[in-house]
Amino acid sequence: MKAFGVLATLAVALVFTPAIRADVESGPKAGEKVPALKAFGVVGTVEGKEADFAADRKDAPTIYLFVKAEEGGLPVGGRPLGRFMKVLDTEVAKHEGVVVVAVWLGDKAFDKHKEYLPKINKSLSFEKTSLAAFDGEKTGPNNWGVNADAHLTVVVVNKGKVVKSFAYESVNETDVKPVVEELKKATDKK
Repeated sequence: MKAFGVLATLAVALVFTPAIRADVESGPKAGEKVPALKAFGVVGTVEGKEADFAADRKDAPTIYLFVKAEEGGLPVGGRPLGRFMKVLDTEVAKHEGVVVVAVWLGDKAFDKHKEYLPKINKSLSFEKTSLAAFDGEKTGPNNWGVNADAHLTVVVVNKGKVVKSFAYESVNETDVKPVVEELKKATDKK
């Protein structure tokens, strides 16, 4: 009987315990200057060539996404990541001058990413999101501090400085709200 009572108590505790998300740290720290971001533009403001997206954006408000992808180009986060990106793109469209730059990361998958990104854009019909592929380590460009364990690293930038970085091991569209709130706080400051 005692064993049943302990198991019942444990079951109730598990049901009523909120899920804990074990996200990792990734991305540059708030207040840091935005480092160079050289990647190959596939869809968006730069297409078919390498560019320094950070230099192109200068002081303009920007949200950078570093997407961990599999060898075939599919993002590790799958459909929930796609919903996150689509909702973010829709929310960003409400703010003048703001864009999203999503950079696909993954060892030895550069050519597959370049091939796959137009399909993602066609499927999700982005308006304010550029898609790029990084040819290098899965930790991304130098000085961005991308953690290879994060499925998605989000970096909110304004006036050439990092406002806040978010890192996710799993993500969905509900995670857009805090990102947009940071963007609003940063762009509302005079």
